[in-house]
Amino acid sequence: MNLSFFDQFSSPSLLGIPLVLIAMTFPALLLPSPGNRWITSRLSTLQLWLINLITKQLLTPLDKKGHKWALILTSLMIFLLLINLLGLLPYTFTPTTQLSMNLALAFPLWLATLLTGLRNQPTASLGHLLPEGTPTPLIPALILIETTSLLIRPLALGVRLTANLTAGHLLIQLISTATVALSSTMPAVSLLTLLVLFLLTLLEVAVAMIQAYVFVLLLSLYLQENI
Repeated sequence: MNLSFFDQFSSPSLLGIPLVLIAMTFPALLLPSPGNRWITSRLSTLQLWLINLITKQLLTPLDKKGHKWALILTSLMIFLLLINLLGLLPYTFTPTTQLSMNLALAFPLWLATLLTGLRNQPTASLGHLLPEGTPTPLIPALILIETTSLLIRPLALGVRLTANLTAGHLLIQLISTATVALSSTMPAVSLLTLLVLFLLTLLEVAVAMIQAYVFVLLLSLYLQENI
C-alpha cells in the first residue's frame, strides 16, 4: 500500500514509450489558435486578459532591458500553470512532479540569466560574490559561500516546485483513501474527511498557481540582478 501511493509519480508509458511529452504538450490544446480576428469569443477575451495580467506581474521587478524576456517568462508561467492545474484532475499525470523535468527548466534559464550578467556587466555580476566592506580574513569564506548559494539556485527552484506538488498529491491520495475506507464503517467520520478533502483540493489549486508564479518570479529576480 505504501508503494502504491507513489505510483502516480511514475512516468506513464505505452508499449515501452514514455508519454511525458504528450502530457507536456497537452496544455497547448487549451490555448486559443490564431485566427483572422484578435478576439473570437468570450473565452479568448478571458485568456488574453489573464495573459496580460500575468505579463504585468512578471515584468514589475524588471527594468526595460529585462522586457526582452517577456515572451519567455510569460510562456513559462502559462505552461507551468496549466500543467499544475491539469495534474489535479483524476487519472492524470503531472510532469512537474518529476525533479528531472523541473531541473531541465530551471538550469538553462538560470544559466542564461547568469551569462547575460557576465556578458553585459561582468564587474557588477562578480561583485555580488563579495559584499562591500567585507573584512579581509573573511573574503575567501564569503566568496565560497556566495558561490555555493549562486550555484544552488537552479536546484532550489526545481526541488521547491517538485516537493510542493508531490506533497499535495500525496495528501490528496491519503485522505481520499481514508474517505473511501471509512465510508462503510464510520459514515460520519467519512463525511468529515470528505470535507477535509474538498478544502485540501481548493488549497492545492492555490498551491499549483502560486508555485508556478514563484518559479517564474524568482527567475525574473535573478534576471534583474544581472541586467
